[in-house]
Amino acid sequence: MALVPQLLTSSLALWRGTWICRSEVVVPEQPLQLFEMEGCPHCRLVRETLTELGIDAVIFPCPKGGHRFRNRAFDLGGRCEFPLLVEPVKGEVIYDSQRIREYLWQQYGGRSVPGLSSRQPVDKGRVLLASFARFGKGLYAKPSCTPARLLELYSFESSPYSREVRERLCELEIPYVLRNCGKSRVGELLLPVIGDWMGIGYRPGSRNRQELVNITGRGAVPYLVDPNQDTALFESGAILAHLRDYYQI
Repeated sequence: MALVPQLLTSSLALWRGTWICRSEVVVPEQPLQLFEMEGCPHCRLVRETLTELGIDAVIFPCPKGGHRFRNRAFDLGGRCEFPLLVEPVKGEVIYDSQRIREYLWQQYGGRSVPGLSSRQPVDKGRVLLASFARFGKGLYAKPSCTPARLLELYSFESSPYSREVRERLCELEIPYVLRNCGKSRVGELLLPVIGDWMGIGYRPGSRNRQELVNITGRGAVPYLVDPNQDTALFESGAILAHLRDYYQI
């Protein structure tokens, strides 16, 4: 993985989508559904909010030139525009990143969109720069096989290592459950080996990070679970190779 461009992208986005900003949220009765493109700046705003609230979602990638989920998105909302959020229990179908973020914060965070997130020119400027730095990655479809069962990806929006995996999943139009693992404690900024050396045990605060540690003994992301191949992988390079070998045509 080319780490420097990924770090630049996260920096241009001001590392939003790193921290869980609300410790107590209402968990949706059923997973939210997000039709989106990884490289789209407006979709990035929604994914940041999902990380900041610690909410999971089923991602239906809709890259340009793709066909797998674009028709479904049109049938649901009548327009082929992204991002598109579907709340299956309440029957809500919402376009426009600002409207989606307002809905998420009000419904699950119990408040209005906080801070700079409510100032659209500021937010749109930084995500446009961040997407421009990726030179179209995560925007255009590539031929692929359709997995029979949903993959799961433990990730958080600003993670440089996770982004490249999400880009490839989008390009291959592979749907997956996004398990958001935003950081909630300063100690989570340290590498585990450094924390151990300093005598600071790794104690994740978020629900998904705790689950990840319980399952694997590690809190690192990305972590991909592929029930179709009965496998689970850490490390972006290994995950990208897995996607290439099993799904890319």
